[in-house]
Amino acid sequence: MDVYWLEQSNADLPAQNDWLSAGDLVRLNAMRFEKRRADWRLGRWTAKRAVAACLDLHAHLPALAEIEIRPASSGAPEVFLAGKPAGVTISLSHRDGAAICAIADSGTALGCDLEVVEPRSDAFVADYFTPEEQQLVTQLPIAERSQLIALLWSGKESALKALRMGLRLDTRSVSVNPSYNSHNWHPLQVRFDEQVFHGWWQHTHNALRTMVASPPPSQPIPLVIPLALPR
Repeated sequence: MDVYWLEQSNADLPAQNDWLSAGDLVRLNAMRFEKRRADWRLGRWTAKRAVAACLDLHAHLPALAEIEIRPASSGAPEVFLAGKPAGVTISLSHRDGAAICAIADSGTALGCDLEVVEPRSDAFVADYFTPEEQQLVTQLPIAERSQLIALLWSGKESALKALRMGLRLDTRSVSVNPSYNSHNWHPLQVRFDEQVFHGWWQHTHNALRTMVASPPPSQPIPLVIPLALPR
């Protein structure tokens, strides 16, 4: 099963809002805090560009306004084209001026997450990780733990999105089992009760990305988009 993905940064984001729909503008204008507004715009921009590239739609700004990302009752993002369901499933994540969007066929349970590798406290590990995950962390030298902690946390976030529950579920209800290989993306499994999500993880520079899906996905396929948008 194919999963496509796109990453964008604040540097890719237009200053103007003519790529937003009327509904988008209503939601944007209702947000009080500038950081929330900035994160939301970047996430919507990344999602719209990913949908346009995946569905081979026109990519100029007015055409992007026809793509609308609406929250479902669970809070998960859903894609509409000219007011009708688009027939794809997406997942979004943003962190520190970057955003990623994963996209697959409709009906796929899909989740993605973007994290920054940074120090976390022992209390964080004890509060949010399963005993098995805590053991994985303590087996590493202290200087090497930050990447694994980010990976375990990100895998949980991706699986909770695929379950369409987010952090309403206890993070210890999902258990992350990462693997390592010599490729760009490494295999990942996340268990929730009897359900197992398969997926992938990647660490480049200081960013760590995870994606999980059901059915099991092949290695994520990057979306190629033009550097400059036609007007």
